[in-house]
Amino acid sequence: MTVSGRLVIIAGATSASGLTAARVLRDAGARVVAVGRDAGKLRDLVDSLDADAERLGTAPSGSVRTEVCDLGDEDAVASLAERVHEADGPVDGVLHLVGGWRGGGGLAGQTDADYRFLEGSLTALRHVSRAFDADLRASEAGRLAVVSSTAVTRPVAAGANYAAVKAATEAWTRAVAQGFAKDARDADKPLAAASVIFRLKSLDGLEEALAQRFSDLWLTDAADVNDTIVELTDPSL
Repeated sequence: MTVSGRLVIIAGATSASGLTAARVLRDAGARVVAVGRDAGKLRDLVDSLDADAERLGTAPSGSVRTEVCDLGDEDAVASLAERVHEADGPVDGVLHLVGGWRGGGGLAGQTDADYRFLEGSLTALRHVSRAFDADLRASEAGRLAVVSSTAVTRPVAAGANYAAVKAATEAWTRAVAQGFAKDARDADKPLAAASVIFRLKSLDGLEEALAQRFSDLWLTDAADVNDTIVELTDPSL
């Protein structure tokens, strides 16, 4: 198995990591739907990918198209799923890159406003994973992956909001993994879907490694990667 020909959603695609993931997946033959809330940034993403291919003189084997969606809006995500199904078919993979950082000021500095901002990434994950859960379970090779933080294992007062949201993100992702496993057991079939956590200290310098490791999830049996945590600590990985 490879990611070639698979339909993959990148949720929160307008970051540097989103651009890298879109390029790696497209070049590996995937059909990518890059999702973000800013239409202008999505156009910039496509322009950058096109310029990259032209500079290298290559014809990518996969494709990238974009969808504008507020992933924090449950109804908007449901409409997104309908559009994707109509235009592209069922989804085989989801890479969740919605995130951000706010912190500092010790425990007293952990404001509700900062928490609500950070909580948006978890809300988006909940919406997206529910909207495409049936697709991933029905796929012959479904994969969902999220980006978490080493802050979960060593939380500090100045980042308590951030660590709490990341811990909840990991719990949700592991619950998705349990759902995949239960569905396979109940149907008496081999496990074909996997839910994976990528844990790192910072994405800076690890964008390529993250994208490649996500793409490589299709090279490994679901049973070997479902409900696992992949530590990314070195750009050479």
